[in-house]
Amino acid sequence: MTPREPLRPVGYDDAADRVRLLDQRKLPAVETWLELETAEQVADAIRTLAVRGAPAIGVAAAYGVAVEARRGASPERLREASRLIASARPTAVNLAWAVARMSRRLEAGPAALLAEAHAIRDEDEASCRRMGALGAPLLPRGARVLTHCNAGALATAGYGTALGLVRAAVEAGNPVTVFADETRPFFQGARLTAWELQRDGIPVTVLTDGMAGWLMQRGEISCVVVGSDRIAANGDVCNKIGTYALAVLARHHGLPFYVAAPWSTVDLATARGADIPIEERGADEVVRINGALIAPEGVPARYPAFDVTPAALVTAIVTERGVADGDLAAALRRLAGA
Repeated sequence: MTPREPLRPVGYDDAADRVRLLDQRKLPAVETWLELETAEQVADAIRTLAVRGAPAIGVAAAYGVAVEARRGASPERLREASRLIASARPTAVNLAWAVARMSRRLEAGPAALLAEAHAIRDEDEASCRRMGALGAPLLPRGARVLTHCNAGALATAGYGTALGLVRAAVEAGNPVTVFADETRPFFQGARLTAWELQRDGIPVTVLTDGMAGWLMQRGEISCVVVGSDRIAANGDVCNKIGTYALAVLARHHGLPFYVAAPWSTVDLATARGADIPIEERGADEVVRINGALIAPEGVPARYPAFDVTPAALVTAIVTERGVADGDLAAALRRLAGA
């Protein structure tokens, strides 16, 4: 198979001064790139899930501030744009982290802000590759890896967090295979994880969200590997709704439950998972698929977009600074000083 170009879903067109995003709402049917010229457009792309995944959102946010600066915005306008972008989604800490990092450079000028955004993008891909190198040895040879949502190249600047471990294992000659939960209601697993793994020639099988326990009981799953949108100081992990249930199932069946996330996802200012704000999205995303109603008209629906997995259910957290295991709170404190 001819190697494909690395998948990098967030970028910047320096010549045109535009943010470029692969529109993940259209995948897998159509590969469409958005060309965004304002902070408002970037915030809307984040809010409507054209770009999603905590690291990718952070990179997009940085470019959203940079594009305003490059178009001549005043420092006050840049502060307003930063607030707008930071409020687009509340749970992913990388969004606020990237905006705060850009905000410290608002007086430095457009060139410096764009350079900072490029640095955030490059550092994220480098951290994903480092996580892959550190985490790949955790996967047994021929592992059958269950993952949830999309924590791959599409959720980052490139390469991926959870799928970065998979990619690194494959590159090292380990013939791992992936089971991807479809991840209702937005189908990030079926639409995105399956698309990017197929693109890279990595074997992947799609499951409905309710199948994991049965396959674990049958011995068909080796481990669970997921990403995260925020990790609290005590090691509690916030990730796409449905992750907690997988952690409970993994513990019951004696399977390792691994989390892969860049250090920017670790929020030591948040003591525990219960303190993380959980985004509630609209009921239409649950009761409609591609616009078609799948429940009786007028029946209410809930969509908490994330849940929290207690640290006690997490085998290890892989970051670019190292692997935290055992007492996760103590391990994260050690990595914080690394």
